[in-house]
Amino acid sequence: MEILIVEDDADLREILTFNLESAGYSVTCVGSAEEGLKKLNPGISLAILDVMLPGMSGFQMARKIREEGNSNLPIIFLTARTSENDILTGFSAGGDDYLGKPFSTSELLARVKAVLKRSGSPNSEVDIVTLGPLKIDRKAASVTLDGNPIVLSRKEYQLLELLVSNAGKYIPRSEIIACLWQDAPYVIDRTIDVHIARIRGKLGSYRDIIKNRIGFGYCAAWEE
Repeated sequence: MEILIVEDDADLREILTFNLESAGYSVTCVGSAEEGLKKLNPGISLAILDVMLPGMSGFQMARKIREEGNSNLPIIFLTARTSENDILTGFSAGGDDYLGKPFSTSELLARVKAVLKRSGSPNSEVDIVTLGPLKIDRKAASVTLDGNPIVLSRKEYQLLELLVSNAGKYIPRSEIIACLWQDAPYVIDRTIDVHIARIRGKLGSYRDIIKNRIGFGYCAAWEE
């Protein structure tokens, strides 16, 4: 698996490259988001982005990746900024995990392994799941609404797929976190709320497919 690292600290780039290559990964390492975007290709399995970069920030790069339709590339942010607002901004930008500096090599490798492990869609004998006008193709990891494709980040897709696969059942926030963010300690209830808001926005007039039970969790349901 090839990992793209975007980090402006040359010493940290060297440390990250050495440890990830020692763990068996192929590494492409650059010092700016602009360079990183040029290095993106279908062979990249994971992007590790520093947040505070010269020029375009890591958050901005992640948004650009998602806006250009690359919804399946896992993204881990590295930063010393670990306030709740910063963390929520990272997940809103399309990040999958958030690692605060300083961090240990073992923690980074564990996060990388966990994010890559959960980057695929859940295994199921049913490849197509539908709910009203919503259709989820698990093999293609794609979603259509009234036959029109909608672009979701990988985490948005996984959250929507979880809810639609359990249509009619309210899933507690704690269970959603356990299913989709089990190895990410920075995830809080508001993180899920942010992702739900983004999904609802993309569902447009069908936003009420996603229902909320205040203080408990979310449910996907279709009413004719």
